[in-house]
Amino acid sequence: MDRLGGLTGAAMGKPMTAADRVADILREAIAKGSLTAGTPLRQDELATRFGFSRMPIRDALRLLEAEGIVSIHPTRGAFVAKMDAVEIAEIYAVRGLLEAEALRLSLPRLGEETLKEAGAVLDQIDAESDVGRWGTLNRTFHLALYGACGNARLLALIDAQHKAGDRYVRILLSSLDYRARSQTEHRKLLAACRKRDTERALTWLARHLQDGSRTLVKSIR
Repeated sequence: MDRLGGLTGAAMGKPMTAADRVADILREAIAKGSLTAGTPLRQDELATRFGFSRMPIRDALRLLEAEGIVSIHPTRGAFVAKMDAVEIAEIYAVRGLLEAEALRLSLPRLGEETLKEAGAVLDQIDAESDVGRWGTLNRTFHLALYGACGNARLLALIDAQHKAGDRYVRILLSSLDYRARSQTEHRKLLAACRKRDTERALTWLARHLQDGSRTLVKSIR
């Protein structure tokens, strides 16, 4: 079976380097389960399929390795990383620290229009039937709340953790039928933000991330 079939038909999005483009397509395929844990990612095969030299393929795999999505062995090459309970716990713990600080800084500056946009994203999640979109919409909602924090590096770190955990988020929202619970917590968080209640917002954010982490870890173990 051609595990890489159909990858070149994926949307490329805004202009990026060749390595970024390949990494985006592979990340999407891994997140939605087209490329399962343990699947080998051979540079020659990928270079042929994407029409690039091996250098951008190698760089793309290194990008995904840094996100924890790909494992690279010195003699056996690159593979889709296995689902790892330790990795899940680490990603969610780091998210908790980073996102709490971003929300604390952002909340006093959040405009009403941004809060409306965040609410509209939640409505999109409710209506979206394509599991492949849930991770992206989830990330969009969270980053909307943190966007006014005034710290671009902090936002970049948060975005990287969301990308690293994207496939886990999709499993959480789909396979584990967690979407309704997640959405309830999202709306509690948003309501606290609308009231400018920093303490309550931080409490709901922490609960949301801790619940998601525990549920995922339990399912894998």
